[in-house]
Amino acid sequence: MRLTGIQRHLIRSTHLILLCALCLASVSGQESHSDEQKAPPPMKVMSTRERAQVNEAKDPKARLKLTLELAEAHIANAELKTAQSEFEAAAAEAGMYCALIDNLFDYLATIKKDNDKTRDLYKRLELTLRAHGPKFAMIRRGTPAEHAVWIKEVEEFTRKGRTDALNNFYGHTVVRDDPSKPPLPKDSEKPLRETKLVPPNPNE
Repeated sequence: MRLTGIQRHLIRSTHLILLCALCLASVSGQESHSDEQKAPPPMKVMSTRERAQVNEAKDPKARLKLTLELAEAHIANAELKTAQSEFEAAAAEAGMYCALIDNLFDYLATIKKDNDKTRDLYKRLELTLRAHGPKFAMIRRGTPAEHAVWIKEVEEFTRKGRTDALNNFYGHTVVRDDPSKPPLPKDSEKPLRETKLVPPNPNE
């Protein structure tokens, strides 16, 4: 049976409509799949118990030591949860780790800056964060993509923390101009003239 021009046109139109519908369904499915690939971010909160512990520390050195011990306990828990495929729990441990380190930086910002003891605290913090970064990198490698994105953020968090600690460490050693002193005269800014060595006169 031969098809008329109108019938052929209708068939082509129907095919185009079906093709468009399939394409839209495919795109919609990909978008839904993409949304599902990212798990909710972990909460960055300190527990009431941990907050009470660090607040009771007798001095800055003790508070730093305790905070880092608690933070490393969360890393160990995150490693264990990752090995057990409990990825949401591992991300939660990472969030509590970040909360502890943030709290430590907030505390250090309140103490006197221009002394060696404070510089030592920042140096120890920087060295510790340097060791934490590779640990989170190992956790991320064993974590599915939907959770690994947040572990990656914790890696960046440790890297930024190292930078902040170093800036505070070296910032204390920078010699700044005293605004109360008058500026040096222009003559004093001239370079010293070279001293020419004159050989001794043998006739003298």
